[in-house]
Amino acid sequence: MTTTSAETVIRPARAGTAAAGATVRRKQGFQHGGWFIAPFLALFALFVIWPLLRGLYLSFTDANISGDDTGFIGLDNYREALDDSLMWESLGHSAWFTLLVVPCITLMAFLLAMLAHHIERGKWLWRLCFFMPFLLPSTVAANLWQWLFNPGTGMINHVFGLETPWLTDKSYAMLAVVVTTLWWTVGFSFLLYLAALQGIPAHLYEAARLDGANAWHRMVHITLPMLRNITGLVIALQILASLQVFDQAVVIQDFGPGPEGSTRTFVQYTLEQGFTSYRVGYASAISIIFFVIIAAVALARMWLLRNREEGGR
Repeated sequence: MTTTSAETVIRPARAGTAAAGATVRRKQGFQHGGWFIAPFLALFALFVIWPLLRGLYLSFTDANISGDDTGFIGLDNYREALDDSLMWESLGHSAWFTLLVVPCITLMAFLLAMLAHHIERGKWLWRLCFFMPFLLPSTVAANLWQWLFNPGTGMINHVFGLETPWLTDKSYAMLAVVVTTLWWTVGFSFLLYLAALQGIPAHLYEAARLDGANAWHRMVHITLPMLRNITGLVIALQILASLQVFDQAVVIQDFGPGPEGSTRTFVQYTLEQGFTSYRVGYASAISIIFFVIIAAVALARMWLLRNREEGGR
């Protein structure tokens, strides 16, 4: 009886000591870890938080590029933006570009990953070829395709016997930007799909073969469901990146808006207002509007993903 009573007293004491020690270790770990993330937080605050707050402030002023005679004008910039047809047209171009690029790049990345995953000979060469364009700077990719699309000396018209004015006709100008973007950026999504394919357990396919499932059934019932999360990630990343398209659209048109402004994107229009028209305050206002749109798209994506995960439980 004496031994049992002693053990009963000692065990809670030891448990309490262990819990207190774990709490102390967590606090110490957080304190030490804070020093490691401090440089990132400092850079994030300097290059993200501060510019955002500064832009928000400037959006309520009539600031110009020289910074002189800045006055507070309230919501006037936002009222003007809502009535700015050119701003909405530029936003429509960015949205149309996104609508064209996202499905195409998702499908292309999946097919290329399937090919690189299942091919036997020269597997490393296929992977290198599919991913290498993504390593090029945007200006190099845009200048390369600018030459390919050239109506007179371009290889595309010459090889296919066409006379299409890719860069000078508004009906084809955005399509040229889309093709350039697909070739240049598909490598990133391809790499994500390839890594996900390599993570699918091989025994699932072996069991399906034993049950008589053909290649199509294995892809539909095993591969695609296992890639559902990575597909959602690819789509989300591509939507956010495509809405912010700028580099290739500007360079391929020699830093212009394209024929009849057909390739002027929202980001390009913002820069035109800030650095061509010198209206920093108005450029800040429309950039804040664009930030709200991007944030809304990201939050909608997170909400849909969470509801889908909860529905699948």
